[in-house]
Amino acid sequence: MVSIACDSPVPAPGGTAELRARARGALLGLAVGDALGAPAENMKPSEIRRRWGRIEGFVVDDPAGTDDTEYAIFSGLLLARHGSALTVAHAEKAWHQWIADLDEGPFRGAGFSERGTLENLRRGLAAPVTAQHRHAWSDGLAMRAAPFGVFAAGRPAEAARLVAIDGSVSHEGEGIYGAQAVAAGVAAAMAGEGPAAVIGAALSVIPMDSWTARSLRRAVVAAPEGERAVRSAVVIGGYPWTDLAPEAVGLAFGAFAAALGDFRGSVLTAVNMGRDADTTAALAGALSGAVRTVTAIPDAWATAIGPVRGSCLPSMRGYHVLDIADLLTPEEPEEEEARE
Repeated sequence: MVSIACDSPVPAPGGTAELRARARGALLGLAVGDALGAPAENMKPSEIRRRWGRIEGFVVDDPAGTDDTEYAIFSGLLLARHGSALTVAHAEKAWHQWIADLDEGPFRGAGFSERGTLENLRRGLAAPVTAQHRHAWSDGLAMRAAPFGVFAAGRPAEAARLVAIDGSVSHEGEGIYGAQAVAAGVAAAMAGEGPAAVIGAALSVIPMDSWTARSLRRAVVAAPEGERAVRSAVVIGGYPWTDLAPEAVGLAFGAFAAALGDFRGSVLTAVNMGRDADTTAALAGALSGAVRTVTAIPDAWATAIGPVRGSCLPSMRGYHVLDIADLLTPEEPEEEEARE
C-alpha cells in the first residue's frame, strides 16, 4: 500500500480553455519528447555527438512515438472511463481487454516491466501479484503517468493516488514512486504553477528517503550546472538497464529544471543525455508542456505527431494524444451552452 499525503494548497485551475491548452501541452509534449528521443535511446552522449552532433530536432524522416505514447493513451482512456472511481480491478480488466487477451502473436513492444506483467496476467495471476517481476522498478509506469496529472489538475495527491492504482498491476516500490512524482508534477503544472512548485509537488507525494526522491533532489541541485552535471548526479554508472525509474525520473526533472521549464530546452536536454532518452524526454515534455501550454511546442514538432500506429499496442492504433487531452478536460455545461 502506498501512502499519500493530503493535497497541499494549489491555486484553482483556470477555465476549460486554459486547462485544455495545458492538457494538450502535457500530452502532445510527451509524444514529441518520445519521438525526439527514440533514436537516441540507450546511447551515451558521446555516441549521440559522434552520430548527429547535438540533437536539435527530429533526426529521422518519419518520427513517431514509441510505447511511451501508446501506453499513455492506454492509461488516458482508462482514466477517462472511470475517473476518480478507478479501482485496481478496472485497471487489471483493461490490461486483459486491450493487451493481454488479444491474439496478436508475439508481443511486439514496450519494456521488460510490461512483458513481465503480461506473462503474469496470462498465467492467471491477479494484481498486485502481477507486479512481482524483475523489472517492477522500471520507468514503464512513469511514462504513462502524465494523464493522471492532467485529470487531477491542481490536485497532486489525487494524481499520485490514481496512478498508484493503475500501477499496482505492473509496478512496485520505486516504479510507483517515480510515476507518482510525474503525475503530481503535471497536476501542479496544470494549475499554472512554475517549475519550483512543480518539483515541490513531485517530492511531496513520495517518501523523502526513497531512491526516487534522492535522485530527483540530486538532479535539481545539479541543474544550474547543465546537462552534464545532471547526468553525472543521477546515472548509475555501469548499470546496463537504462529504464530504472529513479534514474529516468531524476534525469527528466533535472532536464526540466535545467531549462527552467522551457519546452524546447527541457526535451532537448533530456534527449542529449541519452540513456532511456525517449522516456526521459517524454516526461520532460509532459512537465514543460503543461507549464508552458501547447503554444510552446514548435509547430514543426507538433504537426509531425499523428495518431499512434499501434506498433506496441495494436488496440491503441488510430488514437491521437490531443483527443485524449480533450477527453480528460471536458467542457463545463455552461461553456457548452454558451457555444450553442
